[in-house]
Amino acid sequence: MDPEVWRWIWLGAAALFVLGEIAMTGAFFLLPFGVGATAATIVAFAGASEPWSWLSFVSVSAASFAGLRPMARRMARGGNPVGVGAGRLVGETGMVTSEPDEAGTRLGTVRIGREDWHVESDDGTPLPTGTAIEVVRIEGTRAVVRPTD
Repeated sequence: MDPEVWRWIWLGAAALFVLGEIAMTGAFFLLPFGVGATAATIVAFAGASEPWSWLSFVSVSAASFAGLRPMARRMARGGNPVGVGAGRLVGETGMVTSEPDEAGTRLGTVRIGREDWHVESDDGTPLPTGTAIEVVRIEGTRAVVRPTD
């Protein structure tokens, strides 16, 4: 194959690996291959032959994979200390700020910290305004809660 073609193949591969990593967020599985493909792109644009591009891709991918996997394992094992995502709200307490309408077309709302969420009780009972609650789980954009004493 023409060396000019390999330059663009490597560039496209690097972009796909990086975009795939962005879509997977936090897995650090495709990123090493993106780094390797970027190295192969640089080698190809520098005018090296195809075997040198492949060698740089494999070696840089392996090195960055070896460097990133321990960090990915630590992050997965340690949980999320910052508390990002809706799952951080499970166990939090809040207050019902509005009740659902009688027709059932609008959910009630609850204030949890500084956020307002649509709310429903875990047993289906209505929650009057002012009821103290605890979050049981998050289902999409709704907080499923139970009243606290």
